[in-house]
Amino acid sequence: MIDLDHLTVKLPGFQLRNISLRVGEGEFFALLGPTGSGKTLILESIAGMVPVSDGQIRIAGRNITRLPPEQRHIGIVYQDNALFPHLTVMENIRFGLRYVRQDLPQANERVARLIDLLGLQAIVQRRPLNLSGGEKQRACLARALSTNPSVLLLDEPLSALDPNFREDIRRILKQLHKELGITFMMVTHDFSEALYLADRVGVIQGGTMEQIGSAEDIFRRPANPFVAEFVGMKNLFVGCIANGFFKFGGLHCPLPPRMTHDKSVMGVRPEDILLRRDTGFADHYVCYDGIIEQIMPSGLWHEVSVRCRETSFRTVLDRKALQEQRFCEGDAVYLGFDAGAARMF
Repeated sequence: MIDLDHLTVKLPGFQLRNISLRVGEGEFFALLGPTGSGKTLILESIAGMVPVSDGQIRIAGRNITRLPPEQRHIGIVYQDNALFPHLTVMENIRFGLRYVRQDLPQANERVARLIDLLGLQAIVQRRPLNLSGGEKQRACLARALSTNPSVLLLDEPLSALDPNFREDIRRILKQLHKELGITFMMVTHDFSEALYLADRVGVIQGGTMEQIGSAEDIFRRPANPFVAEFVGMKNLFVGCIANGFFKFGGLHCPLPPRMTHDKSVMGVRPEDILLRRDTGFADHYVCYDGIIEQIMPSGLWHEVSVRCRETSFRTVLDRKALQEQRFCEGDAVYLGFDAGAARMF
């Protein structure tokens, strides 16, 4: 459905470089990356908001690289809503219909269905000033979908919302994608959103695509240390391989047979690390003794930092486990993880 073929966009001080990507028909694809990585620029290139320096953009096989935005048959939703303040919700939703050829009865039927799907019946005569953040975003979704686009682009649609509205819109996006069956492409910096919503994910840094794959694959098998850290693999250790072990910070970890010696970084996800008062881990676990340096509350979870020799590990415990084990800062503990859970880069 969406084909990017060596897409290059050059702007003062920044450029996208040779971005090649295919998003299938009806797929929900998420672009992830830190601020300034170029993910929104990809969306704006597809929508026709910025000029393309090189490469091609195709939608359903049609080359749209040089077409004006109104001829691309694409809907887009920005994080800041961008509703017209002087128009009612209904007028905002119907605004784009004047620029595309539509069968009026079908357009009216589609708008009515979107209002129903998005729960907008009670607010269609209000103006944006009198709407909550979640209501504004639902109105924006209806406006973007009212012209029956083949692709919907979403630029961080949840980032400006408070937690309650964010959960609501996230659920609505999943429902809309299921109900409408059109192709969604979303930009976000929140990997938990991508895990919940997306079929596949692309991770971008500095204008270069680092990895593309299923959300679960990138979560479990990141391609490099940048992707690993971005998706929450907070334990990344620089070291070297010698005699079948990875040696780092005064510690060593056994490696699988035939591991090449060109690896210099080991990563372990925080949730794969267990803490105990004793050494009663399974035989295939790596075990180190250490001291709890810090316990940091984070909602229902606590992040626990444990110092082992010259290395600090970070793991997570829920509130119940922390209370049952009575772990405190300064306690001597044993830290363990399945050797197979370690990722080498």
